[in-house]
This record gives sequence, structure tokens and C-alpha cells, in this order.
Amino acid sequence: MKTNKNINIITLGCSKNLVDSEVLMHQLQSGGYTVNHNPGTITEGTVIINTCGFINDAKEESIDTILDFAEARKSGKIERLYVMGCLSQRYQPQLKKEFHEVDAFYGVSDISQILKSFSTDYRQDLLGERSITTPGHYAYLKISEGCDRKCSFCAIPLIRGKHISKPIEELIDEATFLASKGVKELILIAQDLTYYGLDIYKKRALADLLKELEKINGIEWIRLHYAYPTNFPTEVLAVIKSSSKICNYIDIPLQHISDPILSSMKRGHNADKIRGLIKKLREAVPDISIRTTMIVGYPGETEDDYNALKLFIQESKFERLGVFTYSHEEDTSAYKLQDEIYEDVKQERASELMQIQEDISFEINQGRVGKVYRVIIDRKEGEYWIGRSEFDSPEVDNEILILSHHNVKPGEFVDIKITDAEAFDLYGEPV
Repeated sequence: MKTNKNINIITLGCSKNLVDSEVLMHQLQSGGYTVNHNPGTITEGTVIINTCGFINDAKEESIDTILDFAEARKSGKIERLYVMGCLSQRYQPQLKKEFHEVDAFYGVSDISQILKSFSTDYRQDLLGERSITTPGHYAYLKISEGCDRKCSFCAIPLIRGKHISKPIEELIDEATFLASKGVKELILIAQDLTYYGLDIYKKRALADLLKELEKINGIEWIRLHYAYPTNFPTEVLAVIKSSSKICNYIDIPLQHISDPILSSMKRGHNADKIRGLIKKLREAVPDISIRTTMIVGYPGETEDDYNALKLFIQESKFERLGVFTYSHEEDTSAYKLQDEIYEDVKQERASELMQIQEDISFEINQGRVGKVYRVIIDRKEGEYWIGRSEFDSPEVDNEILILSHHNVKPGEFVDIKITDAEAFDLYGEPV
């Protein structure tokens, strides 16, 4: 290894990747290295790219990033180049043939091997510790790895392997460490949050985990992301309702409502079960904010299937919604189907659904005008402070804008009265 102790980590993809990068950063820093995360300019040292390989757009972004830094490696601007993460796990033989400038490729569970490249070993005494690259008041807590589901369109089990839950004791230690560093909001993430515990406790243990996380001093909000709808552990809802810390918010990807499409997707439920689950969520926690995602353009999606999805979104009035166009992924079971829907049709369907959601979001936000919410301040941007209520997750959901002359600061909770609202932004002032 050369003498330059400067390492730059570039993280692409989801928050689960981000947690992996944060763990690696902490280990490298403990080994005496200076580590930068997503720096604006890189002109020296080593670059480690943590890639995403989930869908076509993500793969293209990862490849473009590798190309940029391969050129920098060739011209001598950087000393070494490593590639890790999902794309590297999934396509390592092909990448090795294509990118000779990359010094080494690593998969999703190869942190120990990466550290050896820097003449340092994985320190077990740092288990549960990591660097924090998010604004210091919130952080992601990855409660499990991998997935046991067989969804036909999804490559995650091929990349990340089978579901492995982290023991509750380890998660409490990690969350306690994050709280000691000033984290106030924990965002629980996993490929399948509701499966948590089945492998190690022989039961769904998300409710048990939440009860323990609630006890940690300093943690004021706990948010749930990526809860699979099949066999949803309804005891979690009672915990959410009774807790002052668990946000009335859940991210629960539904993907579609047409029974033929759900069956082909191998989702394990039908439209009636989805509607029944939404009814349970809203009855158990009346002011819950539901975030979901849908896929359009799946092989065989007819106009009737799409219209059923459109009607479902109109009647369900989800507080938050994202729409993806179907990505035809190698080695998934859907790859055997013909990807016959034209890309422009997929895009038209996605755009129409998002326009429907914009109208729904505007209506919901207008109903919030005049009300007071507890808001966490994330950052200052231009003439506004940017904050969020418990109903919104960072980077993907609505934001609350407060004029910058008000005396607030990042990481602070403030009671904000909503004075105006647009489709995806609200405006307010401190009470």
C-alpha cells in the first residue's frame, strides 16, 4: 500500500448500502486512515465505490461512476480504485473483464477483505459502531440482511442472500451508540422489516425490538421502512399507537393491486388481503401516514390491470407514493417472461399515477394548514429552514419550509404551525 492515507468512499443506491459504507469508514478510521464520504472533488488517494445493482437505472449510474474513476486511475489522479457492493457482487466476472483499471472488486459482505487491502484487520471491539454520514440527528438502523421472499421481479435475494436478522441485543448496542453521538431519529431499514426475528427467534419479533428501542435515552423518533405486506405482524400496530416515540408512519411496498399481476409477481397475497391490511393500519393508527411504491409495465400488464391500479390509488389516498417502471432483471423468475410493454408506455403510466398522487398529496396537505406539528429541523437551504414532521422520512417525503429569520437550528424539535401548503411542500412558522 502506498503512503497516502486518504480514502474516498462513494456510496450509490439505498440506505442499506449507506450503512455498509459507514461501517467500513469507521473501521478504516480506526486503522489510521482519513476517510471522506461522497466528497465533491477527488484528486488523490484511494477511491472505493459502493455500487447498486438493483435495477437498470441504478446499474447505469454505478457503471458511469466506475468509468469516471477508472479514467482518473489511468491518468494518475488517484492511486487506487476499489469497487464493492451490489453491482460488484452480481456481475464481478464481467466487471473484471471490462475494467482493468480497478485494483479489486468486492461483494456485499467483504468488509474484512477490503480492510486487508489496507493492511488492517476488522476490529470486533467496534461491532455496532460506525461513522455517521447523514445529518447527525438521524441515522439508519439496518435490522436484517437479505431476503427469503421469491418476488419474481426482484434481484435482491440473488445479491444479498437469505434473510439474516441481527439479534436484538446487537441492535440495542448499535442504537445506543448512535444516540450517544447525538442521533435523535432512528430509521429502521431491511429488505423485509416484517420478517424480522423469524430466523433466530422462530417468531416475528419486530414488536419486541421496538419495545426495547423505545427505552433508549436520546432517541425521540423511530421510523419504519420497507415492511412487507404478507403476514404483517399486526401486534406492531398496537406498539405504534401506544408509543410516544414510534412515528405514525410506515413504508409498506405494495407494488400492484391486480390479482393476475400479483400472482405472477409471486407476492404471496391478493388484492383483498392488501385492502384488508390498509383497513387494519388505518383503524389501528387513525392518523398513520402510509408510504408505498408501485411498479408499472410488468410483463403482461393489460390496460385493465393498469386501470385497476389507477383506481386503487385514487380510492386509497396514500399519503406518500412512489412509482417505478418495471426493470427486466437477469436471473429473476420474471426474466423468462417477455418484457413486451414499450418503455414510453411504462413512462406514461408512471407519470399518470404520479399526477394522481400529486393531486391527492395536495388535498391532504391543504388539510394540514392551520394545524401544529412537532417538526425536526434538517438543514438550512436558501431562505428557508427545512424540517419534517413524523409523517415524513428524509429525502423521499414532504418537507416543511420555515423562513430562515426564525431562531431554529438543525437537529432541534420545534412546534410548527402550517400556514400554507403545496403538493409536496408545506410552509410554517414556530408557535
